[in-house]
Amino acid sequence: MDWLMDPQAWLGFATLLALEIVLGIDNVVFISILAAKLPQAQQAKARLLGLGLAMVMRIILLFSIAWVIGLTAPLFTVLGQEISGRDIILLIGGLFLIAKATHEIHQKLEGAEGSSSA
Repeated sequence: MDWLMDPQAWLGFATLLALEIVLGIDNVVFISILAAKLPQAQQAKARLLGLGLAMVMRIILLFSIAWVIGLTAPLFTVLGQEISGRDIILLIGGLFLIAKATHEIHQKLEGAEGSSSA
């Protein structure tokens, strides 16, 4: 129960809470925009279904994050550094984000393939 008095635990909780609120509002706006394109009779059902699925998905993702955080058992050692499942997942995720950002920046600077700026 000492973790309840730990300021880092409360800071982590506050950060997670803020992210959940912001992403929840984003879901509400996005689902409302999409539901508004449906016929009037289907809009309420679409909002309810969309928000329900968004909530379930968010809960599943939170549990999966908790599972990933628990993957701390060393799988192998590289140059004296023990590598766990969590390390591999974080490394792959980071490399994906770098590749995706590089691809997006390249497309913004170069434009579509086959087009010329001159």
